[in-house]
Amino acid sequence: MEAAKTIAHEIGGLQNDTLRFGLQGVKSDIVGSHPLETYYQSARKTQEETKRRILADTYGTAFPLKMDLDRQILSRFQRPAGAIPSSMLGLEALTGSLDDFGFEDYLNDPRESETFRPADMHHGMEVRLGLSKGPACPSIV
Repeated sequence: MEAAKTIAHEIGGLQNDTLRFGLQGVKSDIVGSHPLETYYQSARKTQEETKRRILADTYGTAFPLKMDLDRQILSRFQRPAGAIPSSMLGLEALTGSLDDFGFEDYLNDPRESETFRPADMHHGMEVRLGLSKGPACPSIV
């Protein structure tokens, strides 16, 4: 008897997959991020800590903990891969990112293109369960 052939999916453990994680170079390991990016991240972190402290002083220490719990719950909710992507609307409403104006708002979301072909949900689940072989997303013909 021939052993069942499956494709191992190690997204978390496999870090040198160029197609999923992009080109890795020595420069990116040695040189840090741009100074403005570092400043933006530190300012954003400081702003979140200040907001958390104000909420704790105003409503009590349990309120920021409840908000953290809500954020964890809403960040885990996602649809399976298929025709309808996860919008994460609840998380965006909680964090206030609904008011942000991103590049997809003026350059169009690539998923809304006429030539975009969504991944087949059934084939993706078969590959994940080891019932079928091949990439989870079939190539566009």
